[in-house]
Amino acid sequence: MTGIVGYACIRCGARYPADLVIDSRGCPACHAEAPSNLRLVLTRESAVTGTRRSEEATAVPSLWRYAHRLPCPEGMAVSIGEGLTPLVPAPSLGARLNVPLLLIKDEGRNPTWSHKDRFSSVAVSVARQQGVRVVATASSGNAGASLAAYAARAGLTCITATFAGAAGPMLAQIQKAGAVVVPFESKLDRWTFIEEGVQRYGWFATSPYRAPVVGSHPVGIEGYKTLAYELVEQMHGAVPDWCVLPVCYGDALAGLWQGFKELHAEQCIERLPRLVAAEVHGSLSAALAGGQDRLPDIQASSSTAAVSIGATRSSFQALSALRQSNGLAVPVGDYNLVAYQEQLALEEGLFVEIASVTAIVAIDFLRKKNVISSADHVVAISTASGLKDIDLSMTDSPPIPIHSSTKNAWSFISNEVELA
Repeated sequence: MTGIVGYACIRCGARYPADLVIDSRGCPACHAEAPSNLRLVLTRESAVTGTRRSEEATAVPSLWRYAHRLPCPEGMAVSIGEGLTPLVPAPSLGARLNVPLLLIKDEGRNPTWSHKDRFSSVAVSVARQQGVRVVATASSGNAGASLAAYAARAGLTCITATFAGAAGPMLAQIQKAGAVVVPFESKLDRWTFIEEGVQRYGWFATSPYRAPVVGSHPVGIEGYKTLAYELVEQMHGAVPDWCVLPVCYGDALAGLWQGFKELHAEQCIERLPRLVAAEVHGSLSAALAGGQDRLPDIQASSSTAAVSIGATRSSFQALSALRQSNGLAVPVGDYNLVAYQEQLALEEGLFVEIASVTAIVAIDFLRKKNVISSADHVVAISTASGLKDIDLSMTDSPPIPIHSSTKNAWSFISNEVELA
């Protein structure tokens, strides 16, 4: 069983006690120079040095099969069946991109249809264990929908601060789970509101609420380690050459990398993969090129349909994961995202959120540059279902014609498909 011993800075290694109040500024020692998130130090940390191999995964039908690596025992977990999402071969898309060994980890199969359930399950489990009554997040959709569901399961109050223009289906998810939704005209007002709740009432805030952003609550990021555990298990002990995923503040990227590092340190895998961050505006690309730890805020040249990863500045935790993995960042802007989304659905039957297809765009770009080779095993992590932002992805679609008779319908069909 694991337990939280304390926290350590990802950047400078400074240690902090387990009762530290996570105030979203990250490491106090690093903040003025280059804000950095913290990671958990668990009681099993000695086991992640190669001194012994980890326990086998259990038969629990959720990510809590890996509870021995998480900061809460399985018996106290708040779970609705998250994790264990399918790793789907994509032969048609792979052939078109000239990446024959392409696999898609479909996180849209999680209970609230996004990868955020990995985060929320662990964060809410620990929050409830600590006696918390109110959890809160500033969210454009996925994180809010997920946190609301797990808070409902745990009997906790959830408060979600959002903004005008957030995707309608996700707001509906949040409200149906009983969370209190507080929309703001200005995105920055969401952060002020959450900070005041933490300071005045002791809310357990899972999301960032200060700038520059360092990432989300370290407890929840532990849940993303299970992506690595599942990938290795699903690939029968093998490791992909590349893992490519959409990145905003890098929570999933950081957790994924930590999971792979743990497996490697315990000699469960022989090598580590390279990571690729598919980003919108290029903050990580600029930081990698410039060699600095403090990430630049990139002025947005245009709006993007990938709303959930549309921030103009990423975080050090994402940058660190890319550097350690000899990884790359690919700015994709708003380049034909809906077209890629439709192509993935047409070729592989997978309907994913607009932000999720940025990983496919990045793979396409890197293959054309011959950075990814045709012999490489490549995993694209699709972070959410296309039903999440269907109000955005269908804005330019023509209306489906309604037919007054079967004769009209057959006439229409004969122009659309071969009938025999």
